[in-house]
Amino acid sequence: MFKRIKPIIKKEIRQISRDRRTLGVLIFQPVFLLVMFGYALNFDVRHIAIAVYDQDKTKVSRDFVNSFLHSEYFDLKYYLKGEKEISELLDERKVWVVMVIPKDFSRKLLSGQEAKIQILIDGSNASQATTVAAYTSGLVQSYSIKILSEMFMRKRGMTLSLPVDFRPRVWYNPELKSVKFLIPGLMAFILTISAVISTSLSVVREKERGTMEQIMVSPVKPIELIIGKTIPYVFISLATAYMILLISYLLFDFEVKGSQFLLFFVILLYLFIALGAGLFISTVSNTQQVAFQLSTIFTMLPTFLLSGFVFPIRNMPFAIQLVTMIVPARYFLVALRSIILKGMGIGAFWHQVIFMIVFGISINALSWVRMRNKRL
Repeated sequence: MFKRIKPIIKKEIRQISRDRRTLGVLIFQPVFLLVMFGYALNFDVRHIAIAVYDQDKTKVSRDFVNSFLHSEYFDLKYYLKGEKEISELLDERKVWVVMVIPKDFSRKLLSGQEAKIQILIDGSNASQATTVAAYTSGLVQSYSIKILSEMFMRKRGMTLSLPVDFRPRVWYNPELKSVKFLIPGLMAFILTISAVISTSLSVVREKERGTMEQIMVSPVKPIELIIGKTIPYVFISLATAYMILLISYLLFDFEVKGSQFLLFFVILLYLFIALGAGLFISTVSNTQQVAFQLSTIFTMLPTFLLSGFVFPIRNMPFAIQLVTMIVPARYFLVALRSIILKGMGIGAFWHQVIFMIVFGISINALSWVRMRNKRL
C-alpha cells in the first residue's frame, strides 16, 4: 500500500512546488491575513476624540472634564464656544463625543442638588457608540461617588463606605486586547483556506488535465489516492498553523497557555475535517473555478461569519444559531480558545472534540464513497 501512496505524495509535492499560485496561498497569504487582521480588525475603543462645551467655566467643571481625560479612553480635541459648533464637529466626524456642561453645574453640585450634563455620542457606528456610552456612564458614576464621599466627609467627618465594593478582575485576557480573541479564529480561517481550497483545487486540476482517468485505471485505490493527496497538505497546514503562532508571538506577544500536545491534536483533527471537505468538493466539481466557488460558499464564509470568529453566536437569531451547529470551525474555535487563552484541558471541551471526530469521519467517508463510485 505504501509503495502506491509514495509516488502520489511525490507527484503532489512536485506539483505544489511548480504552482506559484498554490505556493502563494499556502505561504504568503497566511502572513498577510495575520498582519492585516491583527492590526486592522481591532475592537478596542481607545483615544476617543471628545469636544467640550463648558458654559459654567469654573474649577469644578474643569475638574469634571479632567476626570475623563485621566483615562486612556478619551482625548480632548476641542473646547467649544457655541452650540453651532456641536453639529459641525459631529457631522464631519471630527469627534465622537460632545460634552455639554450647563451654566449652573458647579452651583448645583456644591449645594448638594442634582447637577445635569449632556453627553452627545455619534451613533453611526452602533458597536462603538455602545462602548463609548458605557465608558462615559462609568466615569460619570465614579465622579459622582467621589463628590458624594467628599460631601459626606465635610458634613459628618466620616468616610462614606459603599454597600458593595466592586473590584473587577479580568481573567485570561487582562489587557482586554481584541487581537488575542481574534488570533484563534484567524487560525481556523487560514487553515480552512490552506486545507480545503488547496485540496479541492489539487484534485480538480487532475480532472482538467485528464490525468485523473489515468489514476483511476491504475492499481491505486480511492483510499490510497485520498491519503496520498492529503498527506502533503497536512504537513503544509501544520507548518502554517505554527507559523501563525510564531508570528503572533513576535508581533502581538501572543502565547499558548495550554498543552502543546493537546493543541497539536486539535489542529490535526480540524485538518482531518478540512481536507475531507476539500476532497468532497473536488468530487462534485469539474473545474477549478467551480471548486473555488464551492469552497468559498460552504467553508470560508461559514468559518468567517458563523463560527464565532468575529460575531458572537449568542447574539445571532435562533434560526442562525441552529445553522452554526453544522459548522466545524465553531467547535474548533471553542477548543482553540480553551487551550491557547485559558490553558484548559480536554475535559473543558470534550463535546467539541467528539463532534469534530464524527464530522471528520463522515465527510472523509463520503469523499471515499464518491471516489470509489466514480472509479466503478
